[in-house]
Order: sequence, then structure tokens, then C-alpha cells
Amino acid sequence: MNHSPEAMARYPALSRWLHWGMALLIIGMVFVGTAMVDSVATWQPAAVQLHKWLGLSLLVLVALRLWQRLRHPAPPLPADLPRLQALGARGAHVALYALMIAMPLVGWAMQGAAGTPVVLPGGWVLPALVAPDLATYGLLRDAHAVLAYALFALVLLHAGAGLYHGLVRRDGVLESMT
Repeated sequence: MNHSPEAMARYPALSRWLHWGMALLIIGMVFVGTAMVDSVATWQPAAVQLHKWLGLSLLVLVALRLWQRLRHPAPPLPADLPRLQALGARGAHVALYALMIAMPLVGWAMQGAAGTPVVLPGGWVLPALVAPDLATYGLLRDAHAVLAYALFALVLLHAGAGLYHGLVRRDGVLESMT
């Protein structure tokens, strides 16, 4: 059990709010995305529009989160954390950020390839990232699905690691984000 000042340091409040808010939105996006793809119900078009808006909101939030992270680096990991676990934690965080950026960009590009504009509230139409093309759409749709599964798996791994730190090691890592 490591209760050094470094291990007990906390993320700033904005970082914590962004972390937990985005976690809820990402989990919601996975479920909305899965439900809308497997449905032909009357609510499906509204779910697709909500999914697009939330995805773009998450893209803005991850940019804000990266800006915040550059201004306020993460508290140090416990000094007694095995090197492989520390490397895994850093790698998982880089992968989480990469996926949180890639997912909405691939979704946005997919809409361009489908020839479907992304319309924001207020009627603003975002420019397509790629030209309409059915083959490109298929590739991007598959990539979006694979990235979604990867993100969901990494979120589960991240949550498990947080619980491990909070319930088993009791080293202050979980508390730094709560």
C-alpha cells in the first residue's frame, strides 16, 4: 500500500469531470450505435442523428481533454508499481486517446462516403471528409465497428485497472480520478 504524496495527488476538477462525463457518453454511444445498426424501427433515424451529434461532441471534448492534460499532467503513478504495469497504463491511455479521436473522425468520413451530410443543430452542415463512394463507405463502416469494439474493450480494461488499484492495491490511483 503506497500512500505517498505522489500517489495521493488528484487530477484537477475539470479533468475529473471530463473523464467521467466522457466515460458515460462513450458507453452510451456504444449502446446507441449497436441499437441503431440492428434496427429498422421508426426511432432509428433519430438515433443515428443523436449518435452523430454525440460523436462530434466527444471529438470536441477529447480536444479539450488533451488541452487540459497538456496544462496539467497526470499525477505520477505509485513508485512501487511494476514497470510493465506502468508501461501498460501509459500505452492504454495513448490508445484510449487515439481511439477517442479516430472514432468520430472515421464516423464523419463514413458519412461523407455515404453521401450523407452531417448536419449540426441549427442547420450547419459540416464538410465531407471524403467524397461519396460506396466501397469507401463499406471500408469505413467496418473500420468504425472494429474501432468501437476496440474502444469498448479498452474501456473495460481501463475500468478493471482502476478497480484493481482501488480495491486490491489501494494505492491512491483510483482516488486521483474520483
